[in-house]
Amino acid sequence: MSVNGYIRTLPSQLQRFSALQTAGKRPIQFDLFHIPRNLSSAPVRMAATKSFFEAAKDRRTYYALSHESTIPDSKIQEIVKDAILNTPSAFNSQTTRAVVLLGEEHTKAWDLIVEVYKQQLPEEKFNQANKRFPGFKAAYGTILFYEDSTTMRQFQEKFKTYQDKFPGWSEQTNGMHQFVIWTALEAEGLGVNLQHYNPLIDVRLATEFKVPTEWELKAQMVFGKPTSGPAVPNKEFKPIEERLKVYGAK
Repeated sequence: MSVNGYIRTLPSQLQRFSALQTAGKRPIQFDLFHIPRNLSSAPVRMAATKSFFEAAKDRRTYYALSHESTIPDSKIQEIVKDAILNTPSAFNSQTTRAVVLLGEEHTKAWDLIVEVYKQQLPEEKFNQANKRFPGFKAAYGTILFYEDSTTMRQFQEKFKTYQDKFPGWSEQTNGMHQFVIWTALEAEGLGVNLQHYNPLIDVRLATEFKVPTEWELKAQMVFGKPTSGPAVPNKEFKPIEERLKVYGAK
């Protein structure tokens, strides 16, 4: 559903996100990770088709972004819809919601965020925060991630044994949605960074973009065509032995 240039991506019957298993033990390939090379002059950071884990390994934070996209708006909408339809949630609660802001609607959102911060923060703190805002505004789009508190409470009432667990499960599924969409956008040649300027901006954005009151803002995902490399090109990893235990392997 399109409203004033943005997409409120609620579940629909669209089910195009299919996984194909190739022969032998080769990894599953996702049609979500096919790059239409003729749509972008940006440096391509991946092969035409990547396995899920290859795309996940390439996912990085990009701050230097332009007001351009490597893919059509319809493809961006498709990625978000597919993620919302297919990302798991506890008891199939489907609590995650998203608002996609593209082009000028994205620019408007960051103008509003700057306005709110200027009104509510002391001058010194605003000046510090304002060093980052132009970079976010210069990008092409923003995805606002929400959780539907009403739906979560309904599941808490339905499954009282797990009532205290649902808030945590809600956060987990929101994070999974963010990861799936971030990885998919990166696979299409877009740069992405994730911000958390809520709760100061919640009311202003909800008013502007007609967001239901039961939706609680969790994160803002900024994306656009990269103009330089990732913020941390060579990511450091803690020893896997400290983070993984395996029992019973053959």
